[in-house]
Amino acid sequence: MSTDVTPEEHAVVVNHEEQYSTWPTSRPLPVGWQAEGFVGSKEACLDHVESVWTDIRPASAR
Repeated sequence: MSTDVTPEEHAVVVNHEEQYSTWPTSRPLPVGWQAEGFVGSKEACLDHVESVWTDIRPASAR
């Protein structure tokens, strides 16, 4: 019996306030969020978010 677990694929998502998050690709996106285009492991997605989301304030507060 194998104990290897395949990591779940995630997508980088963004909302109308230009806030970023990750979301499992196996689940429907929550209302108000859209896929940003980057897909990979959760860790890879978090690395991508860190590189593109340089101003974490909501768009309405900028």
